[in-house]
Amino acid sequence: MAIDTTTSTASTTPAREPLDNPRLSTRDKLVLFVLCAAQFMVALDFSVLNVALPVLGDDLGMSRSALQWAVTAFALPSGGFLLLFGRIGDLYGRRRLFLTGLALFGAASLLATFAWDPTSFLAGRALQGLGAAAIVPTGMSLLTTTFPEGPARDRALGISGTLLSLGFTVGMVAGGVLTDALGWRSTMGLLSVFALIVLPLAPGLLPESRTPDRPRLDVPGAITVTGGLLSLIYALSTAADHGFGRADVIATLVVGALLLTAFALVESRTAQPLVSLPMLRRRTVAWGNLGGLVTFSMMSTVIFVLTLYLQEVLRLSAFETGLVFGFQGVLSAVAGTYAPKVIGRFGARRTLVGSLAGQGALIAALLGLNSHAWSVWLATAAVSLASMCHLGAIISYGLTVTSGVPDEEQGLATGLVTSTQQVGITVGIPILGVLATTSTDLLSGLHTVIALDAAIVLATAALLALGLRTRRAGGSGPVEAEAVGAR
Repeated sequence: MAIDTTTSTASTTPAREPLDNPRLSTRDKLVLFVLCAAQFMVALDFSVLNVALPVLGDDLGMSRSALQWAVTAFALPSGGFLLLFGRIGDLYGRRRLFLTGLALFGAASLLATFAWDPTSFLAGRALQGLGAAAIVPTGMSLLTTTFPEGPARDRALGISGTLLSLGFTVGMVAGGVLTDALGWRSTMGLLSVFALIVLPLAPGLLPESRTPDRPRLDVPGAITVTGGLLSLIYALSTAADHGFGRADVIATLVVGALLLTAFALVESRTAQPLVSLPMLRRRTVAWGNLGGLVTFSMMSTVIFVLTLYLQEVLRLSAFETGLVFGFQGVLSAVAGTYAPKVIGRFGARRTLVGSLAGQGALIAALLGLNSHAWSVWLATAAVSLASMCHLGAIISYGLTVTSGVPDEEQGLATGLVTSTQQVGITVGIPILGVLATTSTDLLSGLHTVIALDAAIVLATAALLALGLRTRRAGGSGPVEAEAVGAR
């Protein structure tokens, strides 16, 4: 089904390049710049504040236990409202919601920059998260509906995935530099500058699109899935700092599980569901999102425990630690350049399986780390190469999930993709990272986490190789799982 373009912007968009020609027109490059800059801005927000937290706490009078809310206040709405906002964009206009999210994110960043007490700062962070929940799924769906399936979309998603990974890494490095030079408020000010650059450009470049039949919004489904995700993210974020034994963590885990179960029941009985259960039964959607969940959760865990190892075992400074991850970011950018070519040669399914296998093997190489100074070179090489594989998995899983999905459901599909990203980033550290932080011997705890992490990634690669295996269609030869799953 064709999308319903509702503005003159869409109708005047130049004809796309042929599917066998991945070159992008000038307008396409500008559209890609706007969408990728917004995604980079959100990725930056996930990490830029981390190293500034102690200084922020002293300035605003926040206790150490309260500092976790600087992260949780953003993670709760940004993850909890992704599916809902993705569907609202499908129904009422993706560009409209994208612009609203950008404006809200920019205003919230200014509020956080000039916060005068903990309450105003946390309010700014929560509104940033709400803006991000509108930007990410609508930005991804605008990308996938603007660029047709084939080399053009592969290239666009490759650039987007590179900047997503690079934004997280740049945030870790830039946060320390900005905090030392200008104070913690500059980390939030940087985000408002990004929003002010992107917002004026977007209206004239982005086409409006929505589903043509304008179905009713599934309110019961929206309430249960949003409440379930909010409960889950709160529980896992809190457990990362305080463990799973707290009453509020246990209670919210139970509530989250009950609400998500209720959501599944609601969707099975609703004529116009928020999440199409047939879509979730697509092999590409189900297995692709599993791959995304594992690559994000396990890579974020590795970065977390390596940060502790580099500073507490090898005694590197925060700046030296940032250089390790800066090199990782450079190689990730290189991987983003070549990943679309690899996908074009081998297909998204094979690239996803191979990338996960490579990520798992290189994480396993970190079992050779010890307390000797030369280990920094092993850590740098292994995590950088693993990040290259990780980026290949990010791009290929996004393509796997969205390929073959009708334009009117792209917001839902990309909402699932981005929800997987958020949940993946959230769950890895509390589930595995706690084994390192609670161990009496950090190095021994690191080895335990690395062994489990590598085993999970490699096992997932094996499962996906079976779940997304090629089939034969009427004797016509092998058919990629992406195409089969879309039928």
